[in-house]
Amino acid sequence: MSGIMKVFLLLAVMVCMSKAQIGHTSGKQCLCQRVRNGIGSRNTIKDVQVYPATIFCDKVEIVVTINSGLRYCLNPKLKAVQKLMASIIKRGSSTTTRPTELTSTTNTARI
Repeated sequence: MSGIMKVFLLLAVMVCMSKAQIGHTSGKQCLCQRVRNGIGSRNTIKDVQVYPATIFCDKVEIVVTINSGLRYCLNPKLKAVQKLMASIIKRGSSTTTRPTELTSTTNTARI
């Protein structure tokens, strides 16, 4: 293979790789594609997981698991969701023992 063909082949590979990367830009690989605008009954909530913003998803995501096992995402901008999170944080901060370090980027609260 001639030197010019190798250069063109290398350029073609680089163009293909750059096109593939454009589809996977940062901030677009979020877990929650849709969010609910209501909490529902607090008594049915089994688990709440908060995923902070990362380079892969540029927004905070709140995933709720109910007793039946169904999982859905909540809109973190809603006042009801903010009140729920404040009550969870308040309840969690009232304990006397605290972890010495954060071991995970995912915060989980069991209700």
